[in-house]
Amino acid sequence: MSQEELQGYKGIALQALKQAKAKIGDLIRITKNGETYEGILIPRSELGDDKHIVIKLKSGYNIGVRVTPNTKVERIGEGAKPTFVAPPPPPKRPELPKVAIISTGGTIASRVDYRTGAVRPALTASDLYSVVPELGDIAVVDAEILFSLYSENITPKHWSEMARCAAKYIEKGVNGVVIAHGTDTMGYSAAALSFALQNLPVPVIFVGSQRSADRPSSDAATNLIGAVTAAAYAPFAEVGLAMHETISDTSIIIHRGTKVRKCHTSRRDTFKSVNAKPLARVKDGKIEMLTEDYAKRDSSRKLVLKPEFSEKVALIKFYPGMNPAVIDWYVDNDYRGIILEGTGLGHVGRYCFESIRRAIKNGVLVAMTSQCIWGRINMNVYDQGRDLLALGVIPLEDMLPETALVKLMWIFGQTDSLEEAERLLKMNLAHEYSERTLYE
Repeated sequence: MSQEELQGYKGIALQALKQAKAKIGDLIRITKNGETYEGILIPRSELGDDKHIVIKLKSGYNIGVRVTPNTKVERIGEGAKPTFVAPPPPPKRPELPKVAIISTGGTIASRVDYRTGAVRPALTASDLYSVVPELGDIAVVDAEILFSLYSENITPKHWSEMARCAAKYIEKGVNGVVIAHGTDTMGYSAAALSFALQNLPVPVIFVGSQRSADRPSSDAATNLIGAVTAAAYAPFAEVGLAMHETISDTSIIIHRGTKVRKCHTSRRDTFKSVNAKPLARVKDGKIEMLTEDYAKRDSSRKLVLKPEFSEKVALIKFYPGMNPAVIDWYVDNDYRGIILEGTGLGHVGRYCFESIRRAIKNGVLVAMTSQCIWGRINMNVYDQGRDLLALGVIPLEDMLPETALVKLMWIFGQTDSLEEAERLLKMNLAHEYSERTLYE
C-alpha cells in the first residue's frame, strides 16, 4: 500500500488503514465502542494529526473517528468512483439577460471530487450549468476564473483587477455582473468596487457561501441563484452583496456594498446591513426592493472606472493600554492615512494624542470611526472627542471602519493632495454615510 493511496494519513491511523488494505475512495467500516460507522475513506490534510480516520457518510457529511487500540477498521468494498461529464449546454435562449460571473476564489460554485476530497473552481459556463442547472432559466451565463484565492490573501491590487474585469464585461453589454468571492473579506472587496466602479449602468453583485459545496447544508447554489437573478433583473445599478437572509433557504438578501459586515463565523445569514436597510430581497425568483433610495438601472449610462488603490493607509483599533508607537510607526513609514477605530462615540486614550498630533503635522490624514457595530460617532459630546477634533481628526459619522479604510485607500489611489483627499472622504460617494441613524 503506497503512501499516495492513503494521502495525509500517518501514525496509528495509517497503520490501521494499511492492515485493512484500504485506500482513498474505498468503502470502509469502523467499529469502536459498540458503534459502527460506514463511509467512503477520504484524504486528510498533511497538517492533521495521526489518530483520526475521516470518512464521508451516506448522508454526505464528513466525520472523523479517533483510532484507539479497540478500533476495528474493515474494507468492505470500493467506493463509487466519481466521474464528471459536463452536461450539454442548455438550449440557446437569446431572449434571456446576459450575466458575467467572475470567480476570485472561495467555496462558492466549486466542484468536489469525493474520492480525493479536492475542490476545484467550477466556473466554466458548462460547469456552472451542471452544478446549478437553474441558471439556464435565469440568464445566459459567461464565466471567467480571474484568480483562485482564499479571501484573506486578497489585496488592494486584486480589487483593481476585479474592477477592471467587471468593467470589461459591462462594456460588452452584459445585463449584470456577479463576483464569486470568499466570505471572510468579501465586505472589503464589495466596498472597494463601490468606489472603483462609478456611474454603474447595471448591478454588480458579490456572492459567497458559508458551507462548502459538498455539504448537504451548502448555501452555495441558493446564493448563486439569488445573485444571478439580481444581476439580471434588479432595477438598481449598484454594487451589492447577496447571501442568505436567514438560516433557512427561503430568501436571499442584497446588501449595499458599503454598508455590510460579516457578523458570524459560520451562520449562513452571517452578513448584515449596518446602519442602513438592505437594498433588496430575492424570494421565489422575484425581487423586492427594500429602499427607495437607489441608483436606477440604465444601460445607456457610461461607466466610470477608477480602479487604483493605495496600500499606504492603515486601520488602527484602539484598546486600553495601546502603545501609541503603533501610530508613530505608520508615520515613519510614509503612510498617507490612518483610520482610527475608536471607542463609543469616537475616542482614544489621551496618551495617544501626541502621536496623533505628530501624524497630522506630518501630513497624514487621520479619521475616526467607532468599534461599535451600530450607531454613529459624535465627537462633540465629551471633551476628549472635542480635543481630538481640535487636533484635526476627521469624524466619519456612521461609516464602517472597513469601508473607511477601503475608501481612503481608493482616495489616495486617485490623488496626492491632502486637501482633495479630505474633501472626498467627507463626500457621500456610494451611500457609505447614512443620512440618519437607524434603530432596530
